Amino acid sequence: MKSKSKGEVHLEKSRDEIDRAEKEIREKQKFIDYQVRAFPISVIVEKFKDLTDEDGELIEKSELFIPDNHRGFVWNTKLQSKFIESILLDLPIPFLFVADIYDEGEENEGRIEIIDGAQRIQTISSFLNGELVLDNLKQLETLNGFRFQDLPKARRFRFNRTPLRMIELRGTADKEVRQDIFERINISGVMFSKMEIRKYSIGGKLHDLIQRCAESPLFKEVCPISETRAKRQEGPELVLRFFAYTNNYLNLKKSVVDFLDDYLKAGNELSDTSIDKMEKEFIQVLEYVKKYFPSGFSKSETNRSVPRIRFEAIAVGVTLAFRKASKLKSPNLDWLTDTEFLNHTRSDASNSAPRVQGRIEYVRDQLLS
Repeated sequence: MKSKSKGEVHLEKSRDEIDRAEKEIREKQKFIDYQVRAFPISVIVEKFKDLTDEDGELIEKSELFIPDNHRGFVWNTKLQSKFIESILLDLPIPFLFVADIYDEGEENEGRIEIIDGAQRIQTISSFLNGELVLDNLKQLETLNGFRFQDLPKARRFRFNRTPLRMIELRGTADKEVRQDIFERINISGVMFSKMEIRKYSIGGKLHDLIQRCAESPLFKEVCPISETRAKRQEGPELVLRFFAYTNNYLNLKKSVVDFLDDYLKAGNELSDTSIDKMEKEFIQVLEYVKKYFPSGFSKSETNRSVPRIRFEAIAVGVTLAFRKASKLKSPNLDWLTDTEFLNHTRSDASNSAPRVQGRIEYVRDQLLS
């Protein structure tokens, strides 16, 4: 029997194929003994320390350890600080995955190998040891510049008592099993894009407007986005950049990510009248680009996806031109192929404030000339 899925013909599997598939699953299923444990942060950090003498000579290796095949400590101060902030805010922390080393040689017998959670454990160790200085916190802003020792004594006690949960694999989890679990946890996942994170963390009326604009047929027509990038919220990312730069580009003083986050949060307080005006302005730009730009925002009709820098320059530049002259004449677009514009919008052009301002105002001035 045949079935169709997304235009494709699919041949249903025979009874024999189904039986063989089920047999293979059962044969290769891994039954792993494990326990769920919870230890206070202070205990975890203590288990992570090597025992040394007064001269720093190793007496005994730590009970909790990172295997050699793991990556180094790669979290920057911003990521470390955000994790510490999550603990201080009492937010749920994902399980750590560890394994009791059993019958693999005397050196590591009984030690606990970290499968997933090395960055988190190294972060709390760095914080408790006074090495980490909190920075770039968004919710606990008064703690920026703090070390652990700067916290009130009562808060230090509570932080040390905070339990972190871990799944401890027991003796049946040999080295091959542990490596397989590590790979599946750390490689199979795909990092969220910034706009995907905003979708779930910053709602509100401006966010709704952005989603609506990104789904409009006209936007999709003049600003093609590859299927892969569309799934990662590239359309809403471009629309957010349009509104943020159009209304606030002269105040770009920090990283673009923070600039966009702050604009989206503040924009959710806008009145309905302002939201309607912004939507009309966005549509006006799309209609103008469709009418006068042969390839829309694309470099050519064959391009499947529009670079962010090119979209920003043209979309915001057109808007600023409209604000200067409510009726724009039919434009001379020879500048689209000029070296100056290409330099403004090349792939390695930076997102520094002067560069953003330069490419936006270049397009504006060309349309008004």
